[in-house]
Amino acid sequence: MIITMTEQPIQSRAERNRLQLRADIIQTAFEEFSAKGYHQTAISDIAKKLGIGHGTFYRHFQNKRDILEHVINDVSLKIMTALTAENAPSAATSLDSYREQTARIAKRLTAIFIENPGIARLMLFEATSIDQAMTQRLLSLLDWGGKLTASYMEHGVKSGFFRADLDTESTGHAVIGMIMISVIRFLDAPTDLAAQQQFGKAVQRLLVDGIALR
Repeated sequence: MIITMTEQPIQSRAERNRLQLRADIIQTAFEEFSAKGYHQTAISDIAKKLGIGHGTFYRHFQNKRDILEHVINDVSLKIMTALTAENAPSAATSLDSYREQTARIAKRLTAIFIENPGIARLMLFEATSIDQAMTQRLLSLLDWGGKLTASYMEHGVKSGFFRADLDTESTGHAVIGMIMISVIRFLDAPTDLAAQQQFGKAVQRLLVDGIALR
């Protein structure tokens, strides 16, 4: 059965308020994690900043780790959105269009971390110390990133603008390593935009000139 716009249920004010409070808790928790560190942040810190009681918090989330899962999901979604449409693995049709594509992707990914500078530190250095399941979750994200990057390389090989002997899988994971170093450099000098841009351009040159068909 097809539901028309007029037939779709309308959220009540109470439901909208519930969803807004949930979003506010996630955002506030992220701000507290970024400012104090995950382990140093207590549920009471989050509740106090929002002006809510502990009971209200636990009606929305089980604990701090539950919130962290939502933060990681949110960042993952933003990254995946940045890699769609004109930035999808099969979108480039030539070496020049691939060069333009890598520049767009770099700009969008950088914007994600500039908007939320604490997320990189949280995911890279703190989340991996919570438990084995969280560490594996983050390692799986890195593995996904390497395989996704490899799909860009595979498309380039099939389209004839990358070398036929390119080891796409290993190169894809190597690129993720370069991106990780770029993020760590950003954490060390978050206001040095010139250095970040210079490093980004160096990575882009490797991604294009280093594997292009000669």
